[in-house]
Amino acid sequence: MPAQKWQSGLQNFLQMMGETEDDASNRFLTSFISQFQKKEDGSTDPQAEGGGDKTPLPDTLPILPLRGVVVYPNTAVPLTVGQARSIKLVDDVVAGDKLVGLVAALNPEQETPGPNELYRVGTVATVHRLLRAPDGTVRLLVQGIERFKLGEFIEEEPYLRARIIRAPESDEKNIETDALARNARDQFQAITQMIPSFPEELVSSILSLEDPLQTVYTIANFQRIDLKDAQEILEMDSVYDKLKKLIGLLVREAEVLTIGQKIQNEARGEIEKVQKDYYLREQMKAIQRELGERDEQSEEVDEFRKKIEAAKMPEEADKQAKRELDRLSRLPSAAAEYGVIRTYLDTMVALPWSAGTPDNLDIAHARQVLNQDHYGLEDVKDRILEFLAIRKLRLDRANDKKEESTDHIRREREGVILCFVGPPGVGKTSLGQSIARAMGRKFIRVSLGGVRDEAEIRGHRRTYIGAMPGRILQSLRRIGTKNPVFMLDEVDK
Repeated sequence: MPAQKWQSGLQNFLQMMGETEDDASNRFLTSFISQFQKKEDGSTDPQAEGGGDKTPLPDTLPILPLRGVVVYPNTAVPLTVGQARSIKLVDDVVAGDKLVGLVAALNPEQETPGPNELYRVGTVATVHRLLRAPDGTVRLLVQGIERFKLGEFIEEEPYLRARIIRAPESDEKNIETDALARNARDQFQAITQMIPSFPEELVSSILSLEDPLQTVYTIANFQRIDLKDAQEILEMDSVYDKLKKLIGLLVREAEVLTIGQKIQNEARGEIEKVQKDYYLREQMKAIQRELGERDEQSEEVDEFRKKIEAAKMPEEADKQAKRELDRLSRLPSAAAEYGVIRTYLDTMVALPWSAGTPDNLDIAHARQVLNQDHYGLEDVKDRILEFLAIRKLRLDRANDKKEESTDHIRREREGVILCFVGPPGVGKTSLGQSIARAMGRKFIRVSLGGVRDEAEIRGHRRTYIGAMPGRILQSLRRIGTKNPVFMLDEVDK
């Protein structure tokens, strides 16, 4: 794979090498600062006496592709090398003049980038430290020296080697460039204040930089920047353009961090409020226990328990209601689920589980009621009377010994549904009312016209916000009896 930036950072790398954080700062960053201060004071670099300020470079250099990282001149970067050809390149460089050309790959996912898969501008660097890890990779510390452009590739095996063309940046000394450099340092300082883990010594060293070019490269080296933007900064010739590009990236990063801190503070505030409310409620409960008083939640739980006992629910419903009540007693009243469970229990205890009306199955009385309410419809009234007669007959023979049916549902529900079919206005609904009056039951009518969602009839899942029981259960709760005459009207609509 191409060389990539070691995620543990420069300081951890140097500590593994036996250097402290202060030694790292003094060895690299301080040397860079003093180097540019000497240039500004007009002093001569000892390495460049008699030959200008440029370090002599060979015409060809081994090229080490980089994955997702750009190395700038006058910056120190830790790299990890794992590919066989890259390890051989590093070994040959360390055994020679320690100079290597570092160029970012166009595609960071490319395992073995070729000459046409690299950016055309890179950095000449020298290898300062090298560490062989137990996993077979090589970790090295490189220091950028000067920018260059790739020329002709003269070798591709065992590793890439190419001719290089020195590409120094344009030297711009004016008030606008100095102002932009100061603005970049201020923006970087504001960003580091929002990152507590950033070393203060490093911030102080960067803020003491005076040279605009060194400011750009040093801040870009320590700032999170996309590969495309980082390479664009390296390829720009004008220091003014580099600073403008860098400041734009710093402003955007500062905005992202500010929004992130705002979101984090809001979330922390909400959590602290919930914790504070919970703590105060627990204190209130403890005080009420000491005073022999009961809090509202305990009273509400006890009230639900009494209502559940009074409702005389079937075994399965009673078991489920008590399970939910136990959950309610353990939840704080501020919990979101508290309201859901409370609404569920309200519905459970409000249903008429045991409340009912006795049936009047007197056939003569039923005929009289039907004749009073409806003229004609003899066939329909005869069918209704047959229905009532069968129900009475079943009750009369209930105590007779007979073979038990194995179909529990049919045994309990057989012969309890009548279907009235006819055009509007012929008396279907009024016949249902007459049946209820004849039997002494209450009457409920639910119109299904326009209903498109079956959840309106059977009810929604109680986990949904604003979930309600279906129309059938709502009607039963409203009528207050478990055996009304229930008419589902307008089924065909």
